Order: sequence, then structure tokens, then C-alpha cells
Amino acid sequence: VQLQASGGGLVQAGESLRLSCAASGSIVGIKDMRWYRQAPGKQRELVAVITGGGATNYADSVKGRFTISRDNAENTVYLRMDSLKSEDTAVYYCNAELKSSSHVWRNYWGQGTQVTVSS
Repeated sequence: VQLQASGGGLVQAGESLRLSCAASGSIVGIKDMRWYRQAPGKQRELVAVITGGGATNYADSVKGRFTISRDNAENTVYLRMDSLKSEDTAVYYCNAELKSSSHVWRNYWGQGTQVTVSS
């Protein structure tokens, strides 16, 4: 069981990106799915979360600009990032509670994807 993130890149301020994170393996359940980010020299921070029922919550710094969504059929979580700012530059990580075929819930992290916003 693993999480695989993709979609990062280099964009200019004001542009958009969409990150994806797919869970793979023998998965029988997924609870909350989250996106975190870590900028150079800073602590990792929670950006957005979506529950199994679809409820969402965002960090104040991204409210109104970022949208988290999930496709339960594809075991995938997305982060649509609009009106990007230079301060959004960071490595973005996905995170989720997954239940494997062993029926044990565990917390998993994706490998991180770099987002760089030039001003």
C-alpha cells in the first residue's frame, strides 16, 4: 500500500496547478485524505483535508484559492491550486489513513511533489 503524488512544477504567480495523489495496493478503506506542504526552513503545515464523507477544511492562507477533492472509485485525492503566490512554493505531501487487506488502519505519506511559484 502506498501513496503516489504527482502534478508539481514551476509556474508563475497567478497561474494554476493541480496535484494528484493516488493510493495503490490492497486497499479496503480510506478515511481522511490531506495535503501538507513544507517550505524551505519551515515546518510542515496542513493545507487541506477532506473526510470520507466529503467535508473539507483549509488553512487560512489558501482559503478561496485551493480546492481539495477526491475520487473514491480511483482512491485519489486532488488539490487544485489557483491564483498561486510565491509563498505557496513548497514541497507538497499527501497523507491518508488507509486500511489494507490486513484490516489494519495506518497513516501513510506520499513522497512529495515540488511546487515552485515565480513572482
